[in-house]
This record gives sequence, structure tokens and C-alpha cells, in this order.
Amino acid sequence: MFSRYKKADGSDKPAKAAAPVAAAPAEKPVEKPANLRKAPVKVEDVTLGGKEVKRKARLAEIRLQLHQELLDNLNLSALENASEKDLRGEITSIASEALEKMSVVLTRDERTHLYQELFDEVTGLGPIEPLLKDETVNDILINGPQQIFVEREGKLELSTITFKDEKHLLRIIDKIVSAVGRRVDESNPYVDARLADGSRFNAMVPPIAVDGSLVSIRKFKKDKLGIDDLVSFGAFSEEMAAYLQAAVACRLNVIVSGGTGSGKTTTLNALSSFIDNAERILTIEDTAELQLQQTHVGRMESRPPNVEGKGEVSPRDCMKNALRMRPDRIIVGETRGEEVIDMLQAMNTGHDGSMTTIHANSARDGVSRMENMIAMAGIEMPLKAVRSQISSAVNLIVQASRLQDGSRRMTSITEITGMEGDVISMQEVFKFQRVGLTKDNKILGHFTATGVRSHYSERFRMWGYDLPPSLFEPFAAE
Repeated sequence: MFSRYKKADGSDKPAKAAAPVAAAPAEKPVEKPANLRKAPVKVEDVTLGGKEVKRKARLAEIRLQLHQELLDNLNLSALENASEKDLRGEITSIASEALEKMSVVLTRDERTHLYQELFDEVTGLGPIEPLLKDETVNDILINGPQQIFVEREGKLELSTITFKDEKHLLRIIDKIVSAVGRRVDESNPYVDARLADGSRFNAMVPPIAVDGSLVSIRKFKKDKLGIDDLVSFGAFSEEMAAYLQAAVACRLNVIVSGGTGSGKTTTLNALSSFIDNAERILTIEDTAELQLQQTHVGRMESRPPNVEGKGEVSPRDCMKNALRMRPDRIIVGETRGEEVIDMLQAMNTGHDGSMTTIHANSARDGVSRMENMIAMAGIEMPLKAVRSQISSAVNLIVQASRLQDGSRRMTSITEITGMEGDVISMQEVFKFQRVGLTKDNKILGHFTATGVRSHYSERFRMWGYDLPPSLFEPFAAE
């Protein structure tokens, strides 16, 4: 009856249910049977009697029993080659017989929901599987088994989904990290990984995580947002898009600056669409997120050391090798350490048009952060020499921000024009001008040019991008 997904012993009968346990008086607690199987459950305990919370808790217990039943009866080694239809059929068959043995009666909706949860538990990531499939969810943030937050449209909200307990959560974490050959436990309490769909995963477990395991999942966007999409969403204006197209096509070195969740990677993806299809591009990332559409793209991903502390490949190692691979452009997903030295050298030695992202709150802060990263790498250089290196390597800083209403905007485009004494000189070309708030706390504002003519206007003209002077004239809100 259970076809090829049964275990090798060939038994068609599910494990024998434990003998019924007589119901105890209401005032006395009922001792749980030692067996994994629970006693038969009265229909009214599940569907009719008690409060909603009690009913949900009992359904959760039944789900755990059925999950154990599936582990006892399914041939897990055959699941990889099974079709979804066949696997759902086997899960439904085993669960139905188990429910009948347990004398549990559920409504049709409850059964459908239960079978789906069991399918997610066996093949996916349990309770959070529906959140991974929800296109409106951008981030999943787990603070222990009973608290799961999601981000929608830039705003965090508490979901109704929970794990059974800490062991349940740890089992899902282990399922994720073991799939990519990593381990997380007390001796190695934090881990970075990538889910099968490309989503970025980070976890920290007790004892470092005090109140239960902490998990962060940044979902991978299957549909890449282009420049037109971002303009229509109000992330920036058409004039800014025209300027950025010229800047990327003319091979200016660009840094996208911003805070966590401000849209740096999305902006970098959009800017990469302006790169000519004939150019050779190499990308370096901690977790592969960039979705370049060009033909000639080489992707590299750094990796942490293994359990023995060996096998680490740092972003700087990737950077050094990339320079030997004849790239036209190098795109680093995020610069956060000593690889900034190699990045600046690449920008200064013939790899014009390279791009990266950096965590900073403004263009000026971004420059300061690069200075600090060079200092932390142990390179002893005079500050003026460091700033001279940065000013000659970086042409443009694009500032992305997530505002307090959850919207993501390109709040500034700043050109680096050189050095004035010991200070890097900069000029803002475009900015987002805030003018107020609506009654529902939505930010009112508009994009505008600052009136400063681009420092690279002559370069644009030489490359065939003769931007009109009106593009840089301040304009008011529509």
C-alpha cells in the first residue's frame, strides 16, 4: 500500500498504537504514556470542547505524533527521487491511517492544513515554509521558538507562526546547515548559510543566544527589479536613472552606501543592467545574491573555515585571484574588511567601472568607513595617502536609505572630485528632499538635482552621453 517510499522491511502496517489510557478526573493531571504514541483522542477534545488555544495545542501534539509516524514509515532515502504528487499521496495515506488508529476526527480544512504542515516538515523547513513561499515577506526574523517576526514593505510585524519548542527550532536549523556541509552547536554557536532558493541565512544558538536560537533569513528575490521598476516604485527619479546609466556605461567606479535592509544589493543589481554585454564581469560575495544578466559573468563566493579551522576562503583571497582572471569589471557584493585595499587597487589599476556596497549612513561616512577598514587591516599609511588612494579610485557614492515609514529611497548621489589639502572633496548632484509627513506617517518629499554640474560631464560627452544641462537643474515636486 505504501509503495516504494516504505522502509526496506516492507511492512504495510504502521507501528502499533499504544493501548488506550483511561481519562483521569479533571482535577488530576494525566501522566503521559512512556510510548511515543499517545492515547486515543476523543473527538470533542480536538474539535468541540475547550478553548481555541487548547485546541491548537492539541493539534500541535497530534502533528508531532504524525511526524514521528512518518519517520517510522517513510523511506527517507527515497524522498529525493520522489515526485511531489507521490510524496503527498504517501504522507496523506500514512497520516490518515494513523489518525484512524488514534480515533481522531478532524474537519476537512483541519486535515488539509495538517497534511500540508506534515509535507513542509518532511520536505521543507517546517513552520516557516509558508513564510518562505509568501512573496510579500522580505525578511524572516526568529527570536526563539515562540516569536517569529516578518518584514513586509519595510515594516516588521509579529506572525502567528511558532515552533513547538527549542528542540523543534534547532532541528530545522540543523537541517539547513547540514545541507551545505556546516555545523552549529555549543562549540560553534553561529553559522552563515544559503538556502536552496538562494536566500541568505544566519543563525546563533544557545548558550550565546540567551532566550532561544536567533535566526535571520533574507529572502532571495526571484524576479530581479530593474531600473524602470525602481523608478515606478519611487526609489529614485528618471533624471537620476539617466545620470546613473551614463555613469555606469562610462565606467565610473561606484560605491552603493546604506544601512541594513536599505536596498543596497537591489540597487547594485539595477545598476549592473547598464553594463555592456560584451564585458567580462567577476563577482565576489559572501552569499551569492547578485543576479547579473550579462553573458560573460564569473561568480565567486567566499567561505568560512571548517570545523577544524581550515579551508577558509576570504573575500580578499577571491579578490586577489579575480585580478588574475582578466576582468573588465569587478563587483564585490559587500566590502567590510581588508579586501577594501585590493578593491581600491583594482579600481586604480585599469578595472574602471567596478562596483561594491558598504555599510554607512552618508557619502562622507562611507569614505570614513573605508579609511577605518584600511587602518584595521594593519596597513601603516599616512592618512593623506589613504585619502588620496580613495579619491583617485572612487568616482561616485550612491546613498540608499530605508526611511521611518518603511520606504526605500536613493537619498543622495555624490561625486568624489579629488583632494583639497588633506580632505577629500565631494559634491552632491542629486538628493531626496523631504517636506513633511502625512496623517498616516508616510513621508512626503521629492527628488531634485542640486544645481551642481557633474564633474564628469566631459567624460560623459566623450563616451557619447551628452547629458543636457537641464538634467542638473533643481526641480520641485510635481
